[in-house]
Amino acid sequence: MLKEMKREKKILSKEVISWAFYDWANSAFATTVMAGFFPLFFKSFWASNLTDAESTGMLGIANSLSGLLIVLIAPFLGAVADITFKKKYLLVFFMIIGTGSTASFFLIQQGDWILAMSGYIFACIGFSGGNIFYDSLIINVSSEQSRNKVSAFGYAMGYLGGGLLFVLNVFMYLQPAVFGLASEVDAILFSFLSVAVWWSFFTLPLIRYVKEKSGLFEKTSSMNLIKKSFFRVVQTFREIREYKNLFYFLIAYWLYMDGIDTVVRMALAFGADIGLATSELIVALIITQFVGFPATIGFGFLADRYGLKLLLYVGIGMYICICFGGLVISSIYGFYIMAAIIGLVQGGVQSVSRAVFSTMIPEGKDSEFFGFYNLVGKSAVIFGPAMVGIVNYLFNDPRAGIISLLILFIPGLLMLRMVQIKEQ
Repeated sequence: MLKEMKREKKILSKEVISWAFYDWANSAFATTVMAGFFPLFFKSFWASNLTDAESTGMLGIANSLSGLLIVLIAPFLGAVADITFKKKYLLVFFMIIGTGSTASFFLIQQGDWILAMSGYIFACIGFSGGNIFYDSLIINVSSEQSRNKVSAFGYAMGYLGGGLLFVLNVFMYLQPAVFGLASEVDAILFSFLSVAVWWSFFTLPLIRYVKEKSGLFEKTSSMNLIKKSFFRVVQTFREIREYKNLFYFLIAYWLYMDGIDTVVRMALAFGADIGLATSELIVALIITQFVGFPATIGFGFLADRYGLKLLLYVGIGMYICICFGGLVISSIYGFYIMAAIIGLVQGGVQSVSRAVFSTMIPEGKDSEFFGFYNLVGKSAVIFGPAMVGIVNYLFNDPRAGIISLLILFIPGLLMLRMVQIKEQ
């Protein structure tokens, strides 16, 4: 036991903790904005002149469009990072896009849903673009043997950091006068502003303490850099197809991650559509966050003990149960149970997936391959939210949208069976 404790201390080095603080930083956007206030505030404030089905559909389209734009640029960003050895610079660039767009929500007036959608799309691009370089930096701060635990620690830090700020934002929403605010609307607008500050400030440890692998970079013109990155993307795509095991994993990941991301982005809109109160939905999200913190760490340890693949099966299987559960949920207590189950497995599935993929990457191509990894994850988001929004609109029933996610989870689970995973 003493040896194990000493080994864990070595795993949690200053570099690892500083790297994980970026998850703590940008998870405030994922929690307060993406999963929390934005879907509800968009429907009730910015898109108040639209019907519930129309506003849910527009929200799905916004998520899908941001995913499409990331898909188009992610591989090239990864190639540029590997050519120039500037992952941290590019991470900061996208962080600025994300925080600036998030702060802009403070200025958008009621009813201006097109401008709100546009700001949200750019904020999501900043969030997703930064994650390409954050994910690839895991290679720099961990060994192959410790990567699963380090990955889990990062996601757990995200749950804790995002959850703490979200609780503060909820208090602002429930008691605006305590914070010197005039109304609940002002509280939500200031919450968006607090996310931008939190995200910016807690990026500083990564900038200061995470060391990036150096290499020789021959200065060249922007046009030559674009050409070089394009050819590297083409070459990487060919190589990925040759690594059949990795290729099969990316297909499986595309399917089940689409389902998971859609649940994250559309769950509160689903709750609102079945008649649950805003305050009840906020409590459900807090449950997910604070169940997720210890559960993600525990998921990582269980994956090391019982196998990465088995824990992925368990996590995806729980999401399939959530889809069926959505058919019968009619009270807030059922929604709370669903929120707790999501907290148990969401971060674990994401962290194990990242750890599995990192072991399959050829040396020296971590950003390029993580660019494709993020391409796969974000291209999946093009389909899922749009599918849920369209099915919801066609059937005028939010439960139909949730059950449609089985189209993603079940094939993803079956495809995962074809993947040979190197256990750590």
